[in-house]
Amino acid sequence: MNSFITQSPAKINLFLKVVGKRANGYHEIISLMSRIDLFDVLTLSFEQPSITIRCSNPRVPEGKNNLAYKAASFFFEALPSSNGVDVWIEKVIPVAAGLGGGSSNAASVLMALNQHYGLPFSNMKLMEMGQKIGADVPFFLLRHSAIVSGIGEKLEKFQGMPPLSAVLVCPNIEVSTKWVYESLNLPLTKSGKNFTIQDFREDPFRMLKSLSNDLEAVTVARFPEINNIKQRLLELGAQVASMSGSGPSVFGLFEDLEKASMAFQAMKHQECGDIFLVSLLLP
Repeated sequence: MNSFITQSPAKINLFLKVVGKRANGYHEIISLMSRIDLFDVLTLSFEQPSITIRCSNPRVPEGKNNLAYKAASFFFEALPSSNGVDVWIEKVIPVAAGLGGGSSNAASVLMALNQHYGLPFSNMKLMEMGQKIGADVPFFLLRHSAIVSGIGEKLEKFQGMPPLSAVLVCPNIEVSTKWVYESLNLPLTKSGKNFTIQDFREDPFRMLKSLSNDLEAVTVARFPEINNIKQRLLELGAQVASMSGSGPSVFGLFEDLEKASMAFQAMKHQECGDIFLVSLLLP
């Protein structure tokens, strides 16, 4: 088989707490992350003379700056007898939106190459490659909801995620993850509610209502429309509304699909960006 088609899911951060900063400048976090059923579609053609990445969205880099390229490069360095690959990315996940699209693409490339070449590497080895590519890549390799900590390298599978539907709003603004973290006033983030992972295990939905995304304060200060979207989702019946990652995407969680569908229809008339009706991928 010289070609393979795979789906590459987006993610949302159901909460995100910044808990410290390392000497090298990287911030340590704790976050509950879940994949959602919003997918890019990747077509891989194997046994190529080199690595090529092509994408339907012109905003996505197609060379060595693409995380999918880096994934293929690390894989072929570890398996020198292998050849190149051509990857076509049909982009559905909004770009630079806090949804992990590039990291998900990279994880999908690693898994597809490993499958094609007869599983030469364990999942642990793929995780090691993923850590070198991007902070969210190991999460997508796990293929499970997870508590993510450290700088993204520490993963603990999260059991008991409720089957929630969500309305996802991606405003037409660009937010630099690097800028958000550089602008973060770390002491301010430590004034929030204390929590433990065990609290989530006992009552995840109640805890989601009491937690938030520490990065919101930075992003909302420059882009107040993000907060307006949050408030509108809550008015439409969302149990929880929050920004995902460094933004600008905002999601509202609903107890059932019917309520989410009604809110989705209402938000479509708001002219506030790309809007999706999605569900959490379980587990």
